[in-house]
Amino acid sequence: MSGFVEKPEPLQIPGLVHLHTGKVRELYRNEAGDLVMVASDRISAYDWVLPTEIPDKGRILTQLSLWWFDQLADLVPNHVLSTELPAGAPADWQGRTLVCKSLKMVPVECVARGYLTGSGLAEYDRTRTVCGLALPEGLVDGSELPAPIFTPATKAEVGEHDENVSYEEVARQVGAETAAQLRQATLAVYSRGRDIARERGIILADTKFEFGFDGDCLVLADEVLTADSSRFWPADQWQPGRAQPSYDKQFVRDWLTSAESGWDRTGEQPPPALPQQVVDATRAKYVEAYERLTGTSWS
Repeated sequence: MSGFVEKPEPLQIPGLVHLHTGKVRELYRNEAGDLVMVASDRISAYDWVLPTEIPDKGRILTQLSLWWFDQLADLVPNHVLSTELPAGAPADWQGRTLVCKSLKMVPVECVARGYLTGSGLAEYDRTRTVCGLALPEGLVDGSELPAPIFTPATKAEVGEHDENVSYEEVARQVGAETAAQLRQATLAVYSRGRDIARERGIILADTKFEFGFDGDCLVLADEVLTADSSRFWPADQWQPGRAQPSYDKQFVRDWLTSAESGWDRTGEQPPPALPQQVVDATRAKYVEAYERLTGTSWS
């Protein structure tokens, strides 16, 4: 089992049509046909959307994405039209809402990896490949790759796993020209993000992007280079051969799999509520990543 422990009821706002409830975001369409994305404070782990929220998380994700969109504007256009609140929206939407172009989305998770870990490591240990790309012998958890690689995945519904696929499969699904555009844009954006993060003492191990088309123009959509969509590691603690400390939900994962939680992730029961110390520690990590990357204080 997986999915929402407690699926929220979306707010009904005059002039907005609710389209979708995601793991973190609520998606609406306004009367002009634009998309309105609202980032909640929900957090997910092990394919469950947990019953406990992380205060300010949605605002941090939104503001960090906006900062990154500015850093990447010369590489690829993005979908943001406005950050103004729609008329009638609650005050709590301030800082967590983006009005965006409605795009023809590409049904591919565009993943870039510069370091070996996670599902990529699991595949490498079996076959010495990641998404069919051959890699050198001798790599371990946390190893830097000889060069960044494009390792796409299929997009899954809430509660389901994304599934890694080969570049050839992406080309089969979306066409060779689009696949080539996705790979080029993904690696260009990752490389820019990696270099900026490195200057700030953070390793961008891997990340995923979503793209859509505005006519014939490829556009970067959704969130970008946040702690929800990326693995950020403190550079001064990087040590290949072990799991790396990270700026994400590791506190949540560690607690859920601890004896203290009493939860069996292989069982049928949903995960329990998070204790306050885990909430506070997780929020602090999101804030720290934001502040180190942007160079500005989170207030």
